[in-house]
Amino acid sequence: MASIFTKIVNGEIPCYKIAEDKDYFAFLDISPVQKGHVLVIPKQEVDYIFDLEPAVLGGLHQFAQRVAKAIRKAIPCKKVAVVVLGLEVPHAHIHLIPMNSEADVRFDKKQELTKDEFEAIAEKIRKEFE
Repeated sequence: MASIFTKIVNGEIPCYKIAEDKDYFAFLDISPVQKGHVLVIPKQEVDYIFDLEPAVLGGLHQFAQRVAKAIRKAIPCKKVAVVVLGLEVPHAHIHLIPMNSEADVRFDKKQELTKDEFEAIAEKIRKEFE
């Protein structure tokens, strides 16, 4: 059975898409720890990030770098945190989280955003993606 992330890539589940190429996909986390929290995934469904082939893992990080640069331009922050965490979804993924302090990267504090807020954030980041 396909993971929820594969269903998002396939268009079976809606998302707030940020960027996509033939191998990778980025979208807003629907339970963000900060506004602009993005998930970056390989389209290839592999559970554990370090089980990805080296070229795929390298490509994932290169794609994530481009997304992080767009986040930093779109969302006022000092840096964009990179977090590899999570057992809930059996699909390798990277969290990119705008931060001004380490306290901004606390997964026990989620933000609730409206559909309009998600759409506005996604649009701001998409405009900065190169």
